[in-house]
Amino acid sequence: MSTSDPAAAARQAAEALQQRRRAGTQQQFLEVVDADEARRRFAAALRPAPLGRETVPLAAALHRILAADVVADVDVPNFDRANVDGFAVRAADTAGAGEEAPCRLRLNPEVLTPGVEARHAVEPGTATVLATGAVIPRGADAVVMVEDTELADDGELLLVRRPAATGAFVTFAGTDVGRGETVLHAGQALTSREVGLLAAVGRAEAVVHRRPRVAVISTGDEVVAPGEPLGRGRVYDSNEAIVAAAVEELGCEAVRLGAVADDAAAMEAVVRRGLECDMVILSGGTSKGAGDLSYRVIGGLGEPGIVVHGVAIKPGKPLCLAVADGKPVVILPGFPTSAIFTFHEFVAPVLLQMAGGRERRRAGVPARLAVRTRSESGRSEYLMVNLLRTAGGYAAYPTGKNSGAVTTFSHADGFMVIPAQTEQLAADTPVEVHLISEYLEPADLVTIGSHCVGLDRLLGRLQREGLVIKSLHVGSMGGLAAARRGECDIAGVHLMDPDTRQYNRPFLEPGMELVKGYRRLQGVVFRNDDVRFAGVAAAADGVAAALGDPRCVMVNRNAGSGTRVLIDGLLGGHQPAGYGVQTNSHNAVASAVAQGRADWGVAIDTVARDYGLGFLPLQEEHYDFVIPAGRLERPAVARFLALLGSDEGLATLRALGFRRDGEEETAPHPAVEERSS
Repeated sequence: MSTSDPAAAARQAAEALQQRRRAGTQQQFLEVVDADEARRRFAAALRPAPLGRETVPLAAALHRILAADVVADVDVPNFDRANVDGFAVRAADTAGAGEEAPCRLRLNPEVLTPGVEARHAVEPGTATVLATGAVIPRGADAVVMVEDTELADDGELLLVRRPAATGAFVTFAGTDVGRGETVLHAGQALTSREVGLLAAVGRAEAVVHRRPRVAVISTGDEVVAPGEPLGRGRVYDSNEAIVAAAVEELGCEAVRLGAVADDAAAMEAVVRRGLECDMVILSGGTSKGAGDLSYRVIGGLGEPGIVVHGVAIKPGKPLCLAVADGKPVVILPGFPTSAIFTFHEFVAPVLLQMAGGRERRRAGVPARLAVRTRSESGRSEYLMVNLLRTAGGYAAYPTGKNSGAVTTFSHADGFMVIPAQTEQLAADTPVEVHLISEYLEPADLVTIGSHCVGLDRLLGRLQREGLVIKSLHVGSMGGLAAARRGECDIAGVHLMDPDTRQYNRPFLEPGMELVKGYRRLQGVVFRNDDVRFAGVAAAADGVAAALGDPRCVMVNRNAGSGTRVLIDGLLGGHQPAGYGVQTNSHNAVASAVAQGRADWGVAIDTVARDYGLGFLPLQEEHYDFVIPAGRLERPAVARFLALLGSDEGLATLRALGFRRDGEEETAPHPAVEERSS
């Protein structure tokens, strides 16, 4: 082709520009390294160390890190102290005392309460009345409880009916803490326990390491502050909130600098402000997109600059670690779960060192993997899981959400590590789960199965009563499998047998009990202004209209869900545009249709109403509960069943448009009324 051709020259110029752009973006990842190498490089460039000492009042010491050992200069207690209400005695005087032959002691003329000094010593044959916490008077070496005594001679004589051993119910001076004893060591984090101990030895102040000040910055044109209107394609800034809170949980100070748009000059100005702090943490703008600017801005801030850009882990590959003239600068991935996970794995240990503390090791819990799990070869995968207690130990359920989901990290109990070269783990594989929290709170009630807003509301009421609830949404078939394995108390299901047209009962196995739940109306949802559905009154006609237009895109449900069985029967073997797009809830279907990403799908009328969609009724389905027979008598299960059948439970379900068997049908979706009139 001749270069004198203007059109060809324009094409060549465009291709050259694209090549230059591609070359530029490919230089983002300097070198993808494994997690251990990333930590080594960051530590070598930074050499994190405590930032200095300061003295703070005890009221401000919580979550700070001690910078010096604490040596007691007093005894605790600093006197011999009574542990019960009773009488101070000489133990030798009570020898041989019994019910039939009590020993007789003369009472001294005083009553000792905490803080009162004794005026009379306990001489042989005498006793002194005292209260819990009182000073043991001179001469006494034991306390007799009130319950083992009786008064005589108008209260002047004490009858002791049980002998007392030397030291009985007495805490001697210095027993708890002795003068000169080291009670706390440098490097300890001050919780309420340590603060109380400092007060007990008379310390009004604590010498602590200076708290690192950490600038927290979010990036991206799409980021909106919580509380502001949310436009299409925009997201609320959850990263600043969660990263800043995580910084403060470590005892450091978060300096929130807000969100900055994808503008290099504006971003550099904000980051330079952040460098007035001890560390800068950004989130977003570090991946492979052409608009990602963060790593470019960070690269020119100071020496040595970027030391790690790309780590062979999932989630978190785009992590960028840099040092600017001695100060750490970290760019976390933009997705919430990637951001908070990489913070805890790579940033928190460094911050703890800067704060003078020690790295906190997560507790490990042995478990077995509940389902077969695939992984991407070449990257170590940190898989978020929920832990469920079973008769044989813990079962680990992957959360099933990606790193872009805000709830992935917050709802997980912990994570397991899948080695880089492992592509698949079979169900029942033994795994170790590292806990995210310091402890694992056992659930009173575990539900696994199909999601429903009605079940959500019922469980919410039980939670307000104080029950600990764990609810996993894995579809009806997944719920049945969990019930079979004894991993749940209740499985919510809505499966229709295509042969008998009967719901749920045909799928029961030995050891499973079916509890009737409620009815909900399934139907085809669409936007009310879509002319392709104008005048259509029946779901079958609506589907026919959709199938007649190749441009009419559906949104599907996940395989194994009751709704998916219904959809496949409705389509009769057809796979229209969008069939491969599978969502895991009715809300996700309604959202896709409402936003125009799809044109139709199948969902319940309650959700269609919430999203303002048109609705063509398909059939009323049965949402029931499968319960392992051995769990029917569990108190939490019994409470759930009682709520399900109560007036309170019925009112909750009716308000959502659901009904129990035998009740009159609830008010239909407005679109149903319109088409029937």
